[in-house]
Amino acid sequence: MSAHCMLTGTQPGFGNRISHSHRRTSRRFDPNIQSKRYWLPSEGRYVRLRLSARAIKTVDTIGIEAAVARIRARGVKV
Repeated sequence: MSAHCMLTGTQPGFGNRISHSHRRTSRRFDPNIQSKRYWLPSEGRYVRLRLSARAIKTVDTIGIEAAVARIRARGVKV
């Protein structure tokens, strides 16, 4: 699952494209996933996380240590 946020768990949503004639075809709403590298002072190493843009703002607010703790609590390996 490539379009998946490690912190928030955001996944693609699904819906319909609606044309001018109102025909409906399937489409996919992908989250804005970015790969970002953070320094983790407690372990003395860098970690590379795949986060949504909203999750990057969350890491800026709560800090990388708390974010990694939340990610590990979800059962995701860091």
